[in-house]
Amino acid sequence: MGLKEDLDRYRAVGEARRQDLSEFIQYGDLGQSRPDEVKIPIKIVDLPEFVYDPRDRGGVGQGTDGTPEVGDPVGEPDPQPGDGDEGAPGEEPGDHEYYEMDPEEFARELDDELGLDLEPKGKKVIEETEGEFTDVTRTGPASTLDFERLFKQGLGRKLATDFDESYVEAALRVDGWGPARVFEWARENHIPVSRAWIEDAHDSLPAGEADRWASIEEMEAHVDRETTADRIRRDGLDRIPFRREDERYRYPEVIEERERNVVVVNIRDVSGSMRQAKRELVERTFTPLDWYLSGKYDHAEFVYVAHDADAWEVDREEFFGIRSGGGTRISSAYELAADVLAERYPWSEWNRYVFAAGDSENSSNDTEKNVIPLMEEIDANLHAYVETQPSGNAINATHATEVDDHFDDRSNVAVAYVNGPEDVVDAIDAILSTETREEAVAG
Repeated sequence: MGLKEDLDRYRAVGEARRQDLSEFIQYGDLGQSRPDEVKIPIKIVDLPEFVYDPRDRGGVGQGTDGTPEVGDPVGEPDPQPGDGDEGAPGEEPGDHEYYEMDPEEFARELDDELGLDLEPKGKKVIEETEGEFTDVTRTGPASTLDFERLFKQGLGRKLATDFDESYVEAALRVDGWGPARVFEWARENHIPVSRAWIEDAHDSLPAGEADRWASIEEMEAHVDRETTADRIRRDGLDRIPFRREDERYRYPEVIEERERNVVVVNIRDVSGSMRQAKRELVERTFTPLDWYLSGKYDHAEFVYVAHDADAWEVDREEFFGIRSGGGTRISSAYELAADVLAERYPWSEWNRYVFAAGDSENSSNDTEKNVIPLMEEIDANLHAYVETQPSGNAINATHATEVDDHFDDRSNVAVAYVNGPEDVVDAIDAILSTETREEAVAG
């Protein structure tokens, strides 16, 4: 087995021994990871390597002082610090390393964990290419004329209008039959001949030929009707009736390559009531959502909005740690989010997610009068609100309930309640499952 196979085998062992994904999301150290690299703790698995004897005893067969003589015990290591009867196995903490995965692998793992099947749609056109000549138009250069189609149209018309002229002329030789009676007979027998042709043929009959047959039955008994196919096989085709309206010109199908872009607007309440335990639950919920959507889309951008009574844009590092002493007006964040999305992320080109979190405390009537109308106006794949209340619902924490009651699971809005780390995975599942259901309905 080569070195590469060894490394692959040990990596597989490490993957099997890494922390469970749900456990990692709920209780793991998320701070070791980066936006583009998820690091999940595993127990160290030592890779095989060559180790040189640290003691200077010379090479094999050198016979220097300290070299074992014949009969000396071999294989007993020198005493090391800590050896002896003190302590017991398993008392010391084990060393840990990290299993590293990119957001794409994290998204696949979370899909398997939660049974999700999110298929992002491409929006922004980044390239147009010409495919096969599968489309047609009425005009175009002569080199793109679809002659095969033109020929088939003409041939079809030829077959539809062709008839056995000799057979019709024989009917004109029935005693007492004129053009009108022959035309009526031809229609009854589905012979596509015109009245004008019959009249011309009647006028061209030689003298004495108009009464050759005493009846139509006698004519039909003596004259065989030849099919169009038989005549074409015998005589071939002299002329195909092409018409200009049958002309079609081929042009290539235009194939649009669309980039699956996503922007995630993360909104967090930073008012005085959002203490550390609540902030940690926001980070534990939003961080895996960011990883997941980064792994699902070709290009992901994130906007972080903090708010108390007012709202402002911050960077990611500030977002999870910042705290204010002000009051709370959640609509201020949605007003800023609407402006940012309209200015930088048009709905026609970007998939958009708006995630908000807080303890559900809001200024009087702000949810009903302002936040809900703004959520209805902002086009997004999914709106979500995460309530973080480690001690249970506060009396004035009504924002999540008002949003939940208004939308009532009838649109692309999810509401999740997180009272502790054990609720985080269920909250993520509730949010992403809503997006999956919305996508299925749209499809």
